[in-house]
Amino acid sequence: MKILLIGEYSRFHNSLKEGLTSLGHTVTLVGTGDDFKKYPVDISIASSWCRNNWFITKVRRAIYKITKIDMALVETGNKFWRQRKQMKGYDVVQFINSWSIRTTIAKEKKCIAFLEEHNNALFLSACGTDTPWVENLLSNQILPYHILTPYVTDSTLKDSYRPALKYIDKKHKELYTFVEQKVKAIIPTDMDYYLGLQGTKKATTLVPTPIQIDKLEYTLTPIQDKIVIFHGINRSSYLKKGNPIFEKALEIITAKHASKIEVITVESLPYAEYIKAYDKAHILLDQVYSHDQGYNALEAMAKGKVVFTGAGTYFKEHYQLTHTVAIDATPDPEQIASELEQLILYPERIADIAKNARAFVEKYHDHIVITKKYLDIWRKEY
Repeated sequence: MKILLIGEYSRFHNSLKEGLTSLGHTVTLVGTGDDFKKYPVDISIASSWCRNNWFITKVRRAIYKITKIDMALVETGNKFWRQRKQMKGYDVVQFINSWSIRTTIAKEKKCIAFLEEHNNALFLSACGTDTPWVENLLSNQILPYHILTPYVTDSTLKDSYRPALKYIDKKHKELYTFVEQKVKAIIPTDMDYYLGLQGTKKATTLVPTPIQIDKLEYTLTPIQDKIVIFHGINRSSYLKKGNPIFEKALEIITAKHASKIEVITVESLPYAEYIKAYDKAHILLDQVYSHDQGYNALEAMAKGKVVFTGAGTYFKEHYQLTHTVAIDATPDPEQIASELEQLILYPERIADIAKNARAFVEKYHDHIVITKKYLDIWRKEY
C-alpha cells in the first residue's frame, strides 16, 4: 500500500511509518516536526519565515492583534499547498487529529478536500486533543480526572488551557465535523482517548501506540549512592501533565530523603536530547492526569525505567494485569511521594518493575504487531 501520514505527536506517526516500511509499504510523512521536539518528516510544512526572525515575529504579533490572523499558520498552509502534488495517489491518508496541517481553518478545509479528491481513503487518529474528546471531558463523568481537571476545578486557568479549549470553539467544531464526514474511521490509541470517545461516531476499538522496541536498549541502571529521579517539563503542557503536582511530591520526598535521591529536571528538550537525558535515571515522572501511557512513558518503560504515569484501574483491567508495570500517578502529591518513598526504602522493587515494564511494552506495543492492526482497519474500512 501507499500511505500518507499527516501530522505528528510524540513520534507516533514516525513509529507507525517504521512499521509500515518494514512490512514493505510506501509511506510519506507530512508535518511541522511538532515545534521544538523536531521529529523527522518527509515533507516539512513548518513555519520558518514567521518564527525565526525577531522583526517578522513582532510584525506577526501586530497583525494577529489587529486581524486575529496568525501569519505562521498562513505560512504553513502555503507550504502545504505548494507541495500538494506530492500528496496525490495514496491508498490511505491518516490525520493525526482534525487540525493536523495546522493552518487557518479555511485553508485546512481546502487542503483536506484536496486530499480527499486525489486519494482513496481518509482516516483519523485519536491520539491527542480533539473536539469530541474535549466536549466529553467537560460534560461527562466518564473519567475521575483528566488533562482538563485543573481548568474544571479552577476556571481562572482558562488562558493556560486555550490550546485545548480552542477545539470546542465554533470554527474548530465545524472543522471536526468536516473531517469526520470524510474519514472512514477514527482510531483511538490509548485508554484516555478510547474512554473519552465512547459513543462517538466512527470510533474503532483501541489500537495501542506502536513503539519500535529494537531502537530502545533495555538497561537496568545500577543503584549506587543515590536513586535518580527524572522530571521532564514541557512548559506548553505544564498544567495538563500535572507537573506542579510532581514538583510538590518531589519537595515532600526531598525533605525526607534528600541524601538518598538525586533529582534531574529538564525543560522543553528536542526529542533526541530528551530520550538521552534520562538514561542515568531509575525513575521517570511522566504525567498525572492520565489513565494510560503516552510515548514518553512507553519508551522509558522499554528502556528499563520505573515510570510514574497513568496505570490505574482502567488500564489494569483492559490489559488484565496482575503485576506492576508502571506506578499509577494520581493528582495527589502525597500519594506520589508515598510511592516514591516505597521505591527508595525498597530499591529491589525498581528492578522488578523495570523488567515487567519492558515485557509489557514488548507484548502490547511492538510496532510491527500494531502496524498490522492499522492495516487491518484500513483494509476493512475502505
